Amino acid sequence: MNHFEFLKRVYFFKNLDDEEIRLVLSVCHEARYAPGEVLFPEGAVADRFYIVIEGRVEVWKNFNDPKPDLLGVHGPGHFFGEMALVDDLPRSATAVSREDTLVLFLYRDDFHALVRGHSSIALSVMMSMSYVVRRSNEVYVEDLSKRNEELERAYAELKRAQAERLRNERLSTLGNFSSLILHDIRNPLSIIKGQLQLMAMHLDDQERLRKSIEALSGETSRLERLAGEFLDFSRGEVRLDFNIVDPTELLEKITTALSPRLERDAIQLVVKSEAHGPALMDGERMTRVLQNLADNARKALLDSDERILTLSSRYDEESLVIEVSDTGSGMTPETLSHIFEPFYSASGRGGTGLGLLIVRNIVEAHGGTLDVQSELGKGTVFTIHIPRRA
Repeated sequence: MNHFEFLKRVYFFKNLDDEEIRLVLSVCHEARYAPGEVLFPEGAVADRFYIVIEGRVEVWKNFNDPKPDLLGVHGPGHFFGEMALVDDLPRSATAVSREDTLVLFLYRDDFHALVRGHSSIALSVMMSMSYVVRRSNEVYVEDLSKRNEELERAYAELKRAQAERLRNERLSTLGNFSSLILHDIRNPLSIIKGQLQLMAMHLDDQERLRKSIEALSGETSRLERLAGEFLDFSRGEVRLDFNIVDPTELLEKITTALSPRLERDAIQLVVKSEAHGPALMDGERMTRVLQNLADNARKALLDSDERILTLSSRYDEESLVIEVSDTGSGMTPETLSHIFEPFYSASGRGGTGLGLLIVRNIVEAHGGTLDVQSELGKGTVFTIHIPRRA
């Protein structure tokens, strides 16, 4: 097929008659490109329009980048670079020959000279270009719609995968939760059972009965704390009941509750109550916070020669500051990085592994912060800041 017959079949010239096609052909030039040869680079001067006769031409965006984008491939009968005929903008992409390729090209200046004498050619070409632009927009919209559908499918699949992962995590958490409940509740129940048996055997021994009752009271309180931790964790949120609390009375309450165990473990308790004046907080929740921190400190002191547990309170300009510190074993940086994770416990002395997580949640529910500093072999300091409220 000669070039004349070929051009008659090219869509770009479909509105031209034979004479006009011959006029166009008279100003066309032929060029051949080897595989991988660049016809024009992105950013180059756009001065000609191409028609593929044989072979294929690739059009690339950001061709020299590590990850270029292939915009399209033009085969026989396709044309590209047509915008060079109507504007002076540089090339917006790079054209590269995929294989041995033969093209016809038309210089912009020759085209302009041609249409000045033949307005019908200009009109025909403009109509073809209008269709090309419109079709390009349609293809773009179709491609965008297709990509949106793919994104929607991917999003739906991601949601399904996330739901499955959350389900598996919940099942795993439920397994850990159930195991902890059975383990941690069994211990105080065993002690309660043993004390009741001892009481039944020694009903006439008042001193033994008194000690058994104290043990029963302690284990009942322990069960109550465990139940509270499990409930808080299962709810996933902390609901506060604000009331006016005297920080001095709060520390006295903790001291009274701790004293029997501290005396038993030969731990010295130091109380520095310098927060004078009431504070607005959930008194019951904050009591649990301090009981939990103080009991953790007590456990940390059991392996220490110097056994000092300090509770202190004070006001600064913006908050009530409460500190619980000990001279115990301290924590490694690795342990410190995990202490607020659920079910994590490094003490080896039992516990749910939920206490510090719940402590932090309660403090943050008050709008406060919980800071911790610890050094191995020297001890640990927990610092609570609760905002002052008018």
